[in-house]
Amino acid sequence: MCHPEARRRRGTSQAQAKYFFARAYIDERSLAVFAARDDGGDEFRMNAIIACGGTGGHLFPGLAVAEVLRARGHQVLLFVSEKDVDALALKEHPEIPFEKLPTIGLPSPFSPAILGFVRRFNESFRRCRSIYRRFKPQVILGMGGFTSTAPVLAGKMRGVPTFIHESNAIPGKANKMTARLVRAVLLGFKECAPFFPKVKTEVTGTPIRTELQRLDCKDAREKLGLSADITTLLVMGGSQGASGINQAMIKSLPSLDGARLQVIHLTGTRDERLVADNYRRAKLPAFVAAFHHRMEELYSAADFAVARSGAASLAELAAFALPAILIPFPYAADDHQARNAEVFVKADAAILVKESEILDDALAQKILPFIEDHGRLQRMSQNAAKLSTRNAASAVVETMEKYTTAAV
Repeated sequence: MCHPEARRRRGTSQAQAKYFFARAYIDERSLAVFAARDDGGDEFRMNAIIACGGTGGHLFPGLAVAEVLRARGHQVLLFVSEKDVDALALKEHPEIPFEKLPTIGLPSPFSPAILGFVRRFNESFRRCRSIYRRFKPQVILGMGGFTSTAPVLAGKMRGVPTFIHESNAIPGKANKMTARLVRAVLLGFKECAPFFPKVKTEVTGTPIRTELQRLDCKDAREKLGLSADITTLLVMGGSQGASGINQAMIKSLPSLDGARLQVIHLTGTRDERLVADNYRRAKLPAFVAAFHHRMEELYSAADFAVARSGAASLAELAAFALPAILIPFPYAADDHQARNAEVFVKADAAILVKESEILDDALAQKILPFIEDHGRLQRMSQNAAKLSTRNAASAVVETMEKYTTAAV
């Protein structure tokens, strides 16, 4: 049944990187900071760049910030990657203009792929400078990943106030490098602050999209063809699905036989039919889809979740007070998903299970206590809600405005 909380509410190559970053510091004080005021009045207006592509964990928080900026009268231009995940998500936001940048992840400096990285980074950098001459940005925000590095560098060299947002509990390589170029690093977790000892940090939380508002639990379940009064589990593997989680659920179905449970399962494209067929054979009520664009329906219908622990997913789970069984992506850089999960485990809002540990029916043995102990479910739900930072997008925008207006 719907739980009470639901009801209540290293650069390019090392040498080239050093060259670019050194250039960014040249005579910054002599560069003008451009500011716009509406009709000569007192209300501050900015042309804002948000570099946020490459993964859903970068893109969706960036979109959330863009929505708040636009609502406050600022002009916004997004920089995204050439990946399909970006194009798919942006179809839902035709009102927000964007430009694609040819960026790739940073390979080992001893890999032949470093040459391709240098070429594409330089191409992105030149493209940013060309766009800036036309758009004339007053503020630039990078949401992490190497899609954001060239825009921030180009902005710094232009004398524009620059910022990065780090959603994770441990920073990525791109943000570690780019941090020296910004006015402030905005953080999703306070636990990340010690990684930036030489730069100002502001804890804002990780922004979530404005459309992610709680719906009535029973109505949401009805839309999904599910029963109104049965404990509901949401299974998801991030923006591109997770085959390891899909297989673990399939192996767990025999041990869930007879449990008062229904499942919402987002599989990703590859496993959708396989997973749906297994639920059908197990006679376990389930809504199965590769993706779902109205995530507020799924979050509102669920009582708890099995999920990866990317920062954006965790922010959304907390916003809907959903306790979780977190299975960090084992190949995430610097094991940052495990570090994110530990924050929620420490708050008793989640349990952490390594993917290597979910053999046979091991996942079922983690799921069953959530069904059987409603007091525990309610307590963990309340703890998850305490981790929510629903105003994070506004906090990011207010921080950008504060530092930018101070420079005028």
